[in-house]
Amino acid sequence: MIRVVVADDHVLMREGIKHILGKADDIEIHAEASDGFEVLSLVRKGGFDVLVMDLSMPGRSGMDLIKQIRDEAPDLSVLVLTMHDEDEYAARAIRLGARGYITKESAGTELMHAIRRVHAGRPYISMEVAEQLAMDAMHHRHELPHKSLTNREFEVFNMLVAGKSVTDIAEILHLSVKTVSTHKAHILQKLDTPSLAGLVQYAIAHGLLEKLQR
Repeated sequence: MIRVVVADDHVLMREGIKHILGKADDIEIHAEASDGFEVLSLVRKGGFDVLVMDLSMPGRSGMDLIKQIRDEAPDLSVLVLTMHDEDEYAARAIRLGARGYITKESAGTELMHAIRRVHAGRPYISMEVAEQLAMDAMHHRHELPHKSLTNREFEVFNMLVAGKSVTDIAEILHLSVKTVSTHKAHILQKLDTPSLAGLVQYAIAHGLLEKLQR
């Protein structure tokens, strides 16, 4: 039996995932989490095989959470299930230790197969993400300026181009407004643009503007 923890801050999403997994004879829900702090608490207790987690949750969230889980529980299989459909997001998650990455849009048809695959120690990613990882491993990976963004900066960058304010981002990521403003300044500098409009233009030009916004 594959024991699964479902982590998502939306109750309806967790219920939907449980409904999907309830059809499987070899998968059981071990526990649920609604934020990053609950996820870490469950990870430290152990007793389950696969963590199905959203990237955008209150508390310790996103890429930092994946990295910490990888450091504390390297044998735990992490499957990212998210609204973010960007190959860049997926590639970063996989590099940090996630074993699989699927979008919520495809959960109905792919989730059970993805869980079984990552539990078996095999990756579950799309061909596009595999190509992104291969490209990043090549010598010229640093040619594009956004590749130099840290994972946190990339997370802030996506929220900025999605229309969220610095205050909104600080609230979502549980950071101070000053910290987010510093991240924004670094992003503007690294992408060589003086304004938010420039960031949006950059995102569009490089296919980084998310199709699905929360």
